[in-house]
Amino acid sequence: MKNKPANEMYLEKAAKLTEEETERLLSRLRGKPARRFEDRKLSMIEALAIQLEIDDEQLADWRKNMNEIKEKEAKKLKAKEVKKEPKEKD
Repeated sequence: MKNKPANEMYLEKAAKLTEEETERLLSRLRGKPARRFEDRKLSMIEALAIQLEIDDEQLADWRKNMNEIKEKEAKKLKAKEVKKEPKEKD
């Protein structure tokens, strides 16, 4: 991750987090953002905003991958059904 400033939308979301949500988000803070926060180069709100953005990107990737897997499974099931139909002659 580059040293880019946090997105304004995520800064607003980070500012509205509860104490419990803040703790959970900080516990997931890793890599460069964590080091920059520890070195006091980032405020807590900026670090939280960056982590929120990372979480959203990861969630979007996960959803994309799950959709691909579901599509493959659906194709496999269809192929199995097509293979079974000709065998079922009375």
